[in-house]
Amino acid sequence: MATQEGGRKTNAILGSNKKAYHNFHVDDTLECGISLMGSEVKSLKAHHFSFSDAWIEARNGSLFLKSLQINTWPQSNLFNHEPTRSRRLLAHRAEIEKLRRKVDEKGYTLVPLKIYTKGGLIKIEVGLCKGKKTYDKRDDIKSRDLDREAARQSRDRFEH
Repeated sequence: MATQEGGRKTNAILGSNKKAYHNFHVDDTLECGISLMGSEVKSLKAHHFSFSDAWIEARNGSLFLKSLQINTWPQSNLFNHEPTRSRRLLAHRAEIEKLRRKVDEKGYTLVPLKIYTKGGLIKIEVGLCKGKKTYDKRDDIKSRDLDREAARQSRDRFEH
């Protein structure tokens, strides 16, 4: 969680989309603000959300976050939000246009990678991604297992 150190708020990662790193090659990232209701902010800070099928659409010069599941906040009864509503992302027009061109031309996809706080605000990291093939996923799993095994062996060697 974000804490204050000498009057400044520190940054905290609220959630990371691990599935995106497994299913996509991330070529470029962009930090965006996100337009939220008060009950959504409370739910996000309490880690009551899911990236399951979230994606981003570039439409009419804006970015929209689709299918991000933010659970309702029980204490905000009347003013609660719809859990999977479309949310507008805040970025500079030139950045949005650059991303839209790449998505249209080269078959990229925009995927949310991380949600975090920065100076008391909620930010989202958007990745410009290309889908991985099945053999790429297997190669990644294999190299990760080999790295883990090498680290385990070196740790065991130094302990004894």
